[in-house]
Amino acid sequence: MAAKPLVPARLAFAADGTPYSDTFDDVYHSADGGLGQARHVFLAGSDLPRRWQGRERFVILETGFGLGLNFLATWAAWRADPQRCARLHFVSCELHPFSREDLATLHARWPELAPLAAELQARWPVLTPGLHRLHLDSGRVTLTLYLGDARDGLDRLTLRADAFYLDGFSPARNPELWSERIFHLLANLAAADATLATWSVAGHVREGLRRAGFELEKSPGFGGKRQMLRGRRTLPVPQETTPNRHALILGAGIAGCSLAERLAARGWRIDLIDAADGPGQGASGNHAGVLRPLPSLDDNRMSRLTRAGSLYGWQTIARLCRDGFAPRAEACGVLHLARDGAQEDKMHKVVDALALPPAHLRYVEATEAAAIAGCTVRHGGWFFGDSGWVQPPSLCRTLLQSAEASAPLRTHFGARVERIAHVDAQWQALAADGSLIAAAPTLILAAGTGVVRFPEASALPVVSARGQVSLLPAGADSPPRVVVCCGGYVSPEIDGLRCAGATFAVDDADSTLRPADHAENLAKLDNMLPGTGQGFDAVQLGGRVGFRPASPDRLPMVGALDAERQLFALSGFGARGLVWSMLVAEHVASELEGEPLPLERDLADAIRAGRFKPPAPDTGI
Repeated sequence: MAAKPLVPARLAFAADGTPYSDTFDDVYHSADGGLGQARHVFLAGSDLPRRWQGRERFVILETGFGLGLNFLATWAAWRADPQRCARLHFVSCELHPFSREDLATLHARWPELAPLAAELQARWPVLTPGLHRLHLDSGRVTLTLYLGDARDGLDRLTLRADAFYLDGFSPARNPELWSERIFHLLANLAAADATLATWSVAGHVREGLRRAGFELEKSPGFGGKRQMLRGRRTLPVPQETTPNRHALILGAGIAGCSLAERLAARGWRIDLIDAADGPGQGASGNHAGVLRPLPSLDDNRMSRLTRAGSLYGWQTIARLCRDGFAPRAEACGVLHLARDGAQEDKMHKVVDALALPPAHLRYVEATEAAAIAGCTVRHGGWFFGDSGWVQPPSLCRTLLQSAEASAPLRTHFGARVERIAHVDAQWQALAADGSLIAAAPTLILAAGTGVVRFPEASALPVVSARGQVSLLPAGADSPPRVVVCCGGYVSPEIDGLRCAGATFAVDDADSTLRPADHAENLAKLDNMLPGTGQGFDAVQLGGRVGFRPASPDRLPMVGALDAERQLFALSGFGARGLVWSMLVAEHVASELEGEPLPLERDLADAIRAGRFKPPAPDTGI
């Protein structure tokens, strides 16, 4: 079922100047001061900063993000504490998020928080439903936002919270956020000895929390409020384990390089192996690829996954650029044209149903589409204003540069792994002569179609899909000026060439360029942009052949193949390696570290590597 379109909060103020919601007819914080309330009720009420001191990680879950004031106050307290935990995770739900511009207006009231507020505003996500992960403070602080109804979001999160901030609008004005269902969802997400803090002491709130398993006490409130509520959910304390942060990654395409960068950011040592002489030489070796989502009328899992992957991918590219590791990429826009009038109608309905921000997705008629592309088109379609092209080998190189800046990274290029073995709790990568290439406790297979060579990955139904891309000579600033898609794709001019393609042939092992495939790509191009596919000699054209690992359901296959022995896989991306690799790398890294996951639970289940395993036989016992 499609998520309800987000309705952003409207900037409004009560008579005394306190930020106010006309949707819920309530103020966002106490008239006695928002920052004081955040510090007294939520930080002191959760016994912070004491409880995070000396910890590897601390996780806070909040029921209403609002202005972000609780988050900013917590972040500021964390920064000021010399004994702070190594990593702070703050997870929050918000049904009506503010725009970036309105947040800036609101945050100006607290100049002492200005540097942190400016960083939050700069990273503020596109207001689309679902989970958004923001990396702040050089990656040491992670804000994970669920934009949508908390009743759905809390049911889709995977995490263990050390502290809960209950900060919705008044129970009388917003009863859904103070329901027994919410309280039980929170209890299910509690870590051992989790605490709870809220300004509300309403009787039904206390009773609902007790029924969910929280032990409660009243304590002095903030400002004119006499009391507040503190709670604790006491559970058996599991023995804390720290992962052995050393991984062996097979494959230096976008998936493998993305995972190396995400693990290195968490302090992991990496051994990266690839048979090629450098990164991004296999399926990730094209001159240009497209990074954009694929919407649907029902906002199905493919739609949600490609949207989440595209947004996180562009966020990753922006982060790499800020850190001085700039990949070749441009968010010039992507124009996805309809095949015919009937598809135009369907595409128009999708845009209307999803109601996403127009800067992210809007419908354009043929006249506007032609103006955007700079050349003739037959039909209108979707325009993704914040999407564009990426040069995959460049992205792979910059990901590895970023990884090297964070943790030890050893690359083993030109090394073909013939087999893998698990010996004395170590995974070994062995050459054809039996010599050891590298070893580590954790092994991730990110070798594209090559994963099928290893018996340990035999449960993965990977299909090899041959794709040929044509490279067309192009003058500077020649049209199209954006990426255009319709049964294929064509890029803008990049270094005197544009990419057009791509063919898709299953179980075709021919690695040579074929004139017939060039002709097919030119025909697709001429269908998209009449006249632009003419004048080229298919026999003389340059290009590239790659083999993409595809899955039966067109979704990636990600995660544990053997969790006990620490064997994982990243495969099945098909033609969407750019779209998914960076997000699923963050997902796997989070899973290995025991952190809150960046994907909603149903999406994580949909891409689970083991989903194609046959069920265990029913013994009848």
